[in-house]
Amino acid sequence: MGNRNVNTTLQGALILSVAAFIAKLLSAVYRVPFQNMVGNTGFYVYQQVYPLYGIGMTFALSGLPVFISKLIAEAPDLPSQQQVARQVTRWVWGLALVLFGGLMLGAPAIARGMGDVQLTPLIQMVSWMFLFMPALSVGRGYHQGRFNMLPTARSQVIEQLVRVVVILVAAGWAVHHEWSVYRMGTWALSGGTVAAVAALLVLPRWRRRDVTTAVRVPHVGRRLLVEGGTLCLLTAMMVLLQLVDSFTVKNGLVAGGMSDLAAKSLKGVYDRAQPLVQLGLVVAVAFATSLLPALAEAQQRDRPQAFKQLTTTMMHIALVIATAATAGLISLMPWINRLLFGNTQGSDMLAVYMLSIILATLIQTYNSVLQSKNNYRLTVVALISGLIVKAVANHWSVAHFGGNGASWLTVVSLGVMFVIIWYGSAQELRSGIWTQGFIRKLIGCTILMVVGVQAVGVGLEHIWPAMMTGRLAAGGALLITIPVGVVIFFSLALSWQLLTVREWLAIPHAKTILRLWQRLSQYGGK
Repeated sequence: MGNRNVNTTLQGALILSVAAFIAKLLSAVYRVPFQNMVGNTGFYVYQQVYPLYGIGMTFALSGLPVFISKLIAEAPDLPSQQQVARQVTRWVWGLALVLFGGLMLGAPAIARGMGDVQLTPLIQMVSWMFLFMPALSVGRGYHQGRFNMLPTARSQVIEQLVRVVVILVAAGWAVHHEWSVYRMGTWALSGGTVAAVAALLVLPRWRRRDVTTAVRVPHVGRRLLVEGGTLCLLTAMMVLLQLVDSFTVKNGLVAGGMSDLAAKSLKGVYDRAQPLVQLGLVVAVAFATSLLPALAEAQQRDRPQAFKQLTTTMMHIALVIATAATAGLISLMPWINRLLFGNTQGSDMLAVYMLSIILATLIQTYNSVLQSKNNYRLTVVALISGLIVKAVANHWSVAHFGGNGASWLTVVSLGVMFVIIWYGSAQELRSGIWTQGFIRKLIGCTILMVVGVQAVGVGLEHIWPAMMTGRLAAGGALLITIPVGVVIFFSLALSWQLLTVREWLAIPHAKTILRLWQRLSQYGGK
């Protein structure tokens, strides 16, 4: 029976991981065609308000459902589970109404704080999404708590698909009918509410009339505030940093002497970093967290040695993929910028921002490990400390150093978070992860990859001078340089045994790469 429960949990975790990966991928990819349609200022308008939606999405998509599923799973029988769900629903409705009212009534003040009163209707549009948060978060959490992950997975993917379609249709319609960027942004942000309705339609009802009322569960409200709030904060880490940017970047640029229109346009350029960082994070964290079910099983069965080994493997895989992705994005940024967004404006600023991929990946991976041990306090302290650094210094940094200042402050804030987590975690969690040999090999692989990619790039510029002026040419250059970088990095990683065989095999489909490398090595030996 115990094995069956563990297997069900592991299978469910895999289903949810795949759904979360698809949802995050959709959320990252749509921004590129959207920006291409609406331009820098249109992208600025959308991205200024997006963090408010992003916070609500993390509440309803992952933060609250995970906590609610824990409460449901702890309940001994069906009547108790139904009672827990009813109690939580009341508390979440209270939170939703406060957020809805605060955004609806406070929208003018929030827009003024962002330095643009025309954002008021966009903020009010976002507020409607919070009215669907109780039904979505409780419904998803209830089914997850009963180890039925398919309803949550299905509703997550449907929600993101519908939202992306509404956003892109609104952008296309707005461009065709020459709407103002603010009207376009309002309709694009309505996608959150439409998507919430679609997600609810595919989410099965959880209320059962034939279940007798159970005894009230104590301390649900306090646990929702402390544990649920903590999970939501941690899930919304990058969105909260973006929210600070919404209040400080455009205002800081104006304070530094830039005109209002130019500041809006540059903030739109700065926001190009979001889909690139999100893609890097999705890939790195997805590979690393594919080990989470095994980690949970090791913790559940009280196998400390296996837990430590899996933790080391997770951190190594996360760091390798995040470092390779970051170095690749930085070294190829002008061409990536040209291909995706039509010009190389802000490439230096975006390149600096890419450093946040490494730090955010490590923080999220560490947080997953700490959560599996029910340790939330350390990550919350780290998160709040990093946010304070960003909030206090960002306006000054932008006013003095422009968009580069905002990028560096994001990296510094994440650095503060990681240092606190690193020094605050147990010694056994740190040992074996940061061995000198591993770090030295990783740095060597990365430097040689960057040198190789840059050398190929310089060669292509001489052969193909139009590369820096055309999108198709930039795309062609990337088709050549990216595979070169991948081959160099992974050839060195395999030659220098950057990862152990066990760690390579933990990466999905890595077995094929190892077999191919073995054949090449045998052929080379002959």
